[in-house]
Amino acid sequence: MPRTALLVSTALCAALLTPAVSRAAADPPTVAVDRFEGEVPFASQPAEGIFTWGGDSDDPPALQLTARPDAPEGEKVLTGTYDISGYGGFTHDFAADRPAHDWSAHRGVRLWWEGQGTGKKIAFEIKDGGAHGEASELWTTSFTDDFTGWKQVELPFTDFVYRTDYQPVGGIDHVLGLTQMWGYALTLPVGVKGRFAVDGVELYGTADQSLRAAVTTDAAVHPVAEGGDATVKVTLTTTGAAPVDQPVTVAYETAGGTARPGTDYTPVSGTLTFPAGTASGTTRTVRVHTLKDRSAEPAETIPLKLTVTGAKPPAENPEVVVDAHGLPYLDAKLPVRRRVADLLSRMSLEEKAGQMTQAERGAMGAPGDIAAYGLGSLLSGGGSTPTPNTPAAWAKMIDAFQLRTRATRFQIPLVYGVDAVHGHNNLAGATVMPHNIGLGATRDPALVQRTGAVTAAEVRATGVPWDFAPCLCVTRDERWGRSYESFGEDPALVESMETIVQGLQGRADGSDLDRSDKVLATAKHFVGDGGTTYGSSTTGTYTIDQGVTQVTRQQLEAVHLAPYQEAVDRGVGTVMPSYSSLDIAGDGRGPVKMHARGDMINGVLKGRMGFDGFVISDWNAIDQLPGDYAAHVRTAVTAGVDMMMVPYGYKDFATTLVDEVRAGRVSERRVDDAVARILTQKFRLGLFEHPYADTRGAADIGSAAHRAVARRAAAESQVLLKNDGGLLPLKTSQKVYVAGSNADDIGNQSGGWTLTWQGSSGAITPGTTILQGMREAGGHVTYSKDASAPTASHDVGVVVVGETPYAEGVGDVGNGHDLRLSAADQKAVDTVCAAMKCAVLVVSGRPQLLGDRLPGIDALVASWLPGTEGAGVADVLYGRRPFTGQLPVTWPKSEAQLPINVGDTAYDPQFPYGWGLTTLTPAPRGGAATLKALAAAARAADRAGADRTGAALVARARLIVQQKAGQHITAALARPFAEADHLLLTGHYGGAVDKLTAAYRAA
Repeated sequence: MPRTALLVSTALCAALLTPAVSRAAADPPTVAVDRFEGEVPFASQPAEGIFTWGGDSDDPPALQLTARPDAPEGEKVLTGTYDISGYGGFTHDFAADRPAHDWSAHRGVRLWWEGQGTGKKIAFEIKDGGAHGEASELWTTSFTDDFTGWKQVELPFTDFVYRTDYQPVGGIDHVLGLTQMWGYALTLPVGVKGRFAVDGVELYGTADQSLRAAVTTDAAVHPVAEGGDATVKVTLTTTGAAPVDQPVTVAYETAGGTARPGTDYTPVSGTLTFPAGTASGTTRTVRVHTLKDRSAEPAETIPLKLTVTGAKPPAENPEVVVDAHGLPYLDAKLPVRRRVADLLSRMSLEEKAGQMTQAERGAMGAPGDIAAYGLGSLLSGGGSTPTPNTPAAWAKMIDAFQLRTRATRFQIPLVYGVDAVHGHNNLAGATVMPHNIGLGATRDPALVQRTGAVTAAEVRATGVPWDFAPCLCVTRDERWGRSYESFGEDPALVESMETIVQGLQGRADGSDLDRSDKVLATAKHFVGDGGTTYGSSTTGTYTIDQGVTQVTRQQLEAVHLAPYQEAVDRGVGTVMPSYSSLDIAGDGRGPVKMHARGDMINGVLKGRMGFDGFVISDWNAIDQLPGDYAAHVRTAVTAGVDMMMVPYGYKDFATTLVDEVRAGRVSERRVDDAVARILTQKFRLGLFEHPYADTRGAADIGSAAHRAVARRAAAESQVLLKNDGGLLPLKTSQKVYVAGSNADDIGNQSGGWTLTWQGSSGAITPGTTILQGMREAGGHVTYSKDASAPTASHDVGVVVVGETPYAEGVGDVGNGHDLRLSAADQKAVDTVCAAMKCAVLVVSGRPQLLGDRLPGIDALVASWLPGTEGAGVADVLYGRRPFTGQLPVTWPKSEAQLPINVGDTAYDPQFPYGWGLTTLTPAPRGGAATLKALAAAARAADRAGADRTGAALVARARLIVQQKAGQHITAALARPFAEADHLLLTGHYGGAVDKLTAAYRAA
């Protein structure tokens, strides 16, 4: 699910500061920031310049300076075009090696804008304080493009508010000082193609004295039990913490709301005074007393109106809320079914639509929208994090969002979701597990369950109760950029790894979901996303992701649907449909987007399989459906999608759904079913009783115990493909020459979905690189990334090569990626392996093509993407743990063979599915006679249901075959060898040994 990171650090104003010609007599001279005549170049930090940015490669707008006869000022204007799916805009940063600018003498900033009449908001952001434009405090406002032609837009500094969704350095003093300004940025509208023109950005007017002082309240919402007192703290703050030089008054009164004065509360009014000389940080209080009336009631609101003189007022007036009480749905002793029915019976259509709506936390126009639209859920997309990115900041952020739900009638808590696909990967310092492809290589369901448990504990400790994982896709073509999100190419392997659901959720009946170390899991992406046909994608530049899965009904059932029945049986709480389309041979429908396939969602998933959780859409996925927006909503809801992930369009979705129901095009019965499913999971999670973060487990995030699980998973995921002469394991006495791009790069070894959606190279999060792990193991190591250091006098070389991070269709082969090693990695392999015996470790999300280099490599390891614990890789390199991993996917000889999978009629890979040498014990002796005896014993294990014994017999037979075959892997050997592993996973031990016997004869 594509997750765009939040808006990158944007800035405000710059350029040559030249006075304007005309001004009001009492005002200081206007100061030009940008005339767009070429005085400021297109450049980025540290130089002064204008630059673009965006969430995807096609999101940054195109900019140019254009001569226009109608230019409001000068001869040229800045023009641009845009088509933004995630986020995008442009910035003017001042030079970082020069002093910041002082704007404190002015009232605001203004610019000429050529309106297009789109009705869309244009966000304008300024940067205050800090070291430079990309490390400052962000303040934002906006204007609406609801006019045509040129118009001068004025943005008073008093309209700017502190950004709560993103701050590059965590915020500085939360006060707009204006004395150290670093530039400005404009964020352009999302989801529409457009063009713009801007000219004459300048500072204008005389500074408003309220800029130096501001009044804030301790919270926007103050819940209180009926009969209790609410205390609202009102605080005066000033720029630089200086005392105020003029008095500030705050008149207050309770007025409006749903609570009745004199019946539900005692009205209050009055004035708070902060005399001249009052110190910054001084606080006064207002108390509101509520009254008991002994009747069961929904929550009632008491707005406290504040009128501020002499300072900037709060962004919004605080609100006292008398908590809902006495209603059956609030009784934790009642069965969940009865609580859901009671609450659902009380809700309006608008409240139901809100529960079906999920917004991105950084895309909310205002925090008050949570209550205004009764939102049911928020999420953090990849890289959408609080600042600072710490467990405490996550908990504080989510608690602040939950607080907003207390201002709704029934105080239904949010269910907050994240993509914790290999640990709590959005959180800096979290334990990052191997990606699923590596977990599939472990063939260790118990260990995989433990990785899920660690992930759940770290996620829930930050206040997040919902994880968009695991991915149950069956990857069938390694050109797919999501291959590493799959446990493997065999549905039986995927099913065996679904112990992760219990690690995340606990018991299948959902009774553990309210624990502080468990989260709601998500089976994704329903169904067939791993089987899309190469070249069928129509999403941007993607080649296979979000394409069409072309299958017979039998193939659909056997390959792609099977893992979902297992997930349902394990009690998975939510399911996410795929972006892809499904084209079932013979059904006469052709390719149909999964979010529109009611036959699969309502019919198969909810009907035949008995799934009783709720279905959450993928990121903006309904926008890919045919027709207008109302058709998108109508189609997806009717098909069985219960909650819509509409990150930026939450208002449109909620209002459109209400309209569709009232027009009779969507049944309210379908809405009630969706909301009942959502509420059921919220009750199971215990959110009504404990909506706020339980941070008792936060100290364990990234702990030694948690990292030990990840380290073991990394070790067991290593697949030894070749080991001529027993080169591995290494000895600590050997002098080892280490080279390659991925030896000392924790970002590369963690892959995509690490801190950000796409991930990135470098030291992005705490952990241990493979090189560091080797050194910590006591190895005598020389490191040269490019193999340029002298190679003489070394006993063995270790070359760690592979891919750099990517996620989703961005990583598709043909979309800037291929399966060959980079030129630098090829050179490192050639240099080291020509000079000494060498082991090559491939750190990647999918097999890499080694071509004719394989004969010159003594040992080859598929290291996959091991996560932050590179010491686990070192553990098997030095023999602390044995190599036990097996290939979860077929390793091809060439890209022309793709797709290639176990069970194919034509099957001639470099290494077959299930291949994996071991250093656990010497290879067992024996030949055909031994295999015959093993087959007889395995058939007896079949009859007795002795799974452990049967698996051990198959493992012994596999090692005998690998020992005889060596590196002479023919098609006649590969096919039965791979099929044997499938039979092993499905519990057919005798058949598996029979297949291995056929492979032995072919060796």
